[in-house]
Amino acid sequence: MTLESFNRMDRDQAVDVARPWVDIDRWIDAVVDARPYRSLAEAVEVARTAPQWTEAEIDGALAHHPRIGERAAGVGAEASLSRAEQAGVDPTDRAVADALLAGNRAYEEKFGRVFLIRAAGRSAPEILAALTTRLDNTADQEIAVVAQQLREIAVLRLEGALQS
Repeated sequence: MTLESFNRMDRDQAVDVARPWVDIDRWIDAVVDARPYRSLAEAVEVARTAPQWTEAEIDGALAHHPRIGERAAGVGAEASLSRAEQAGVDPTDRAVADALLAGNRAYEEKFGRVFLIRAAGRSAPEILAALTTRLDNTADQEIAVVAQQLREIAVLRLEGALQS
């Protein structure tokens, strides 16, 4: 899809296109309602600076994200995006898979939510290092990191969709 085609869509179509980027209604509304965009950079800026999210909104959006190291099931846009983003994690590497499983378990026990990181462009060792480091965060520190990672994912997905 091009930026021009996104600009021309009716609102409901644009909302449907944007939802897999991050399933947070206020963010989707901000991105869709700011159209038409003169450039991709303008759309990215709106996506980066749209209103901050509540913890409940973040938790709702996380429901669509698989654990790091697990392949997203399904045929929807969000599942396809997740699989592509986690391409740097080799599910056949048992040492990595075991370390991610243990790290995910520890993270979920401590924070009560799935570990989220912008996996695109990161190797498995980088992801494991971030997971280990983030286990030392407080709940308040971690929700801020999760919000930032979720926004990075949303912006990357927007960029990818509007550059095709």
